[in-house]
Amino acid sequence: MCHGNTLKNNRIYFSSLLKTISAYQPAANNLFAALDLYNIKYEFILSTKDIWVRDFMPIKRKDGKYISFRYEPSYLKDRPELCTDFKRNIGDDFLNGEILYSNICLDGGNVVFSPSKQKVIVSSRVFSENPKWEKAKLTYALERILQAEVFIISSLKSDMTGHADGMVRFIDENTCIGNRTEYKYGLEQTIKRMLNKRGIEVIDFPYVPDHGISAVGCYLNFLEIGNIIFLPVFDIEEDEEAIRTAKTIFINKNIVPICINEIAKDGGCLNCISWSND
Repeated sequence: MCHGNTLKNNRIYFSSLLKTISAYQPAANNLFAALDLYNIKYEFILSTKDIWVRDFMPIKRKDGKYISFRYEPSYLKDRPELCTDFKRNIGDDFLNGEILYSNICLDGGNVVFSPSKQKVIVSSRVFSENPKWEKAKLTYALERILQAEVFIISSLKSDMTGHADGMVRFIDENTCIGNRTEYKYGLEQTIKRMLNKRGIEVIDFPYVPDHGISAVGCYLNFLEIGNIIFLPVFDIEEDEEAIRTAKTIFINKNIVPICINEIAKDGGCLNCISWSND
């Protein structure tokens, strides 16, 4: 079922484009079949300009209010037709709750909350997306509007989006998983050191760097629903290790692999294409 302006609780939402863009069909069908198998309710949002709903949909903070940030990412500067404006294209009536609008440019994929939503990781891409702000003042503004302690991690200019949800995910309030790297002084190790200094342990998670915008090999961009983790896999050798590692780390959760190649090749995985009102 598709919805343009009504939100239902306990649903996962996707762009309706996942049903109409033929290139995404194999991956989308794998996902929907798995959701159906586990009786996960999901619906579709109309009037989106692309499939990455995590980025332009509002963010729910711990007090239940929604924050709608300005969605004008630099990587879409030459593709404005792909920028979904929540207020204009979807509308306030979609949400059952108070919405606060912020002029800060910030993608939802660059907001990684801890389970309690008292901590949030954001990559340094937020600084270049808001060049008129002083870094300290912007960080403070984010802490106030998100009602959470903000942890800034590094991002690479060569990474198209620079989203935190492609680099780290919380396990609990003081522990994250992060992309594993063989390089002692690479981005991943820099992120680990930054978070360690702030009291957050980072556990290595399998990662296979791909070329260009592709997110193939980014296993930690999973979709977590209750006690189930839908884990992206890519028909590559490292899939088995990623599944084993996920089962070792998330011992109380059911790990469900989903081959997501056709979507991942366009730059995102399961967290990127999903949104919920949790």
